[in-house]
Amino acid sequence: MSEQERFDRLRLIRSPRIGPVTFRELIARFGTAAEALRAVPELAARGGGKGSVADAAVVEQEIARSRAVGGRYLLMGDADYPFLLDQMEGAPPALIVRGDVTLATRQCVAMVGARNASAAACRFARTLAQDLGHRGAVTVSGLARGIDTAAHQGSVATGTIGVIACGIDVVFPPENAALQEQLANEGLLVTEHPPGTQPLARHFPARNRIIAGLSAGTVVVEAAPRSGSLITARLAAEAGREVMAVPGSPLDPRAQGCNQLIREGATLVQDGADVMEAIGGIDVRMVRQGSLNFAGEPVSADVAARDRAEVTGLLGHAPVPVDELIRLSGLSPAIVQTVLLELELAARLERHAGGKVSLS
Repeated sequence: MSEQERFDRLRLIRSPRIGPVTFRELIARFGTAAEALRAVPELAARGGGKGSVADAAVVEQEIARSRAVGGRYLLMGDADYPFLLDQMEGAPPALIVRGDVTLATRQCVAMVGARNASAAACRFARTLAQDLGHRGAVTVSGLARGIDTAAHQGSVATGTIGVIACGIDVVFPPENAALQEQLANEGLLVTEHPPGTQPLARHFPARNRIIAGLSAGTVVVEAAPRSGSLITARLAAEAGREVMAVPGSPLDPRAQGCNQLIREGATLVQDGADVMEAIGGIDVRMVRQGSLNFAGEPVSADVAARDRAEVTGLLGHAPVPVDELIRLSGLSPAIVQTVLLELELAARLERHAGGKVSLS
């Protein structure tokens, strides 16, 4: 990939209303980011709106800020972009990292849990992370308070990856400033956000998909029934990864999420040996090959008005699978995907997990 193509791809993903799925669609259909950038305004106009692309000078400033704090970019399509993450639906097209990127090529295990975790659970998470490290695994977590912090502390000497929901130059939570810097120097620090981005609530579920995507399996140590940890477990399950949980007392509300996962089929684990046994049967050769070449059908330049109306008429505010739109409309996948692309760039379409879409 040329330096110009790398710059154009970063500019494309930083453009308004272009997320990971739309990015893949555009690269697949136009071949290069430069062609995709040129096509965005026209596609948005065909969808009934106005489209714009990120200013090149702003992207240049972002790159300079990243480099100033020791960050480097991993772009989807790079040889060292994490293989397992590339298989994740909605994987980020651009990552900013500090540290040892080879850690992501080793067998990774995500460990997540409550921020207000009990002392016993934190001690267990720290011990489990140490055990996994001695067995050759890399622990992945989110640098949050509680279980995440304990997991990183237990594995920083053997290999750990911290995924943050803010810019590479932002520390959150503040009390983990020293730990975050230690991960950047001795482990690997990962984010998909530009420098200066603050940790907003909507960023954390997106961060969780990266944690699950980097890992062959996810261990939940302690979690309430409605928590971000269970979101990570769900994302891991949807990606075909192993979901594991540590059982807890039924009298402790913080253990109810783990016990619920076990009831629903998660693997009960009590030590590192249990975890390694659970993920040991996963052969990366069995994971579908990533679309690194972004091969796809070209965008149709002459979608008929009746075809566009047919697809739009099938959409509502309730999410519907794209496959269902193709089946009901009787149109080719290329035409349906083109109409959806136009609507999204025009801010009239929202994409949801599981390949579903709805009107905005």
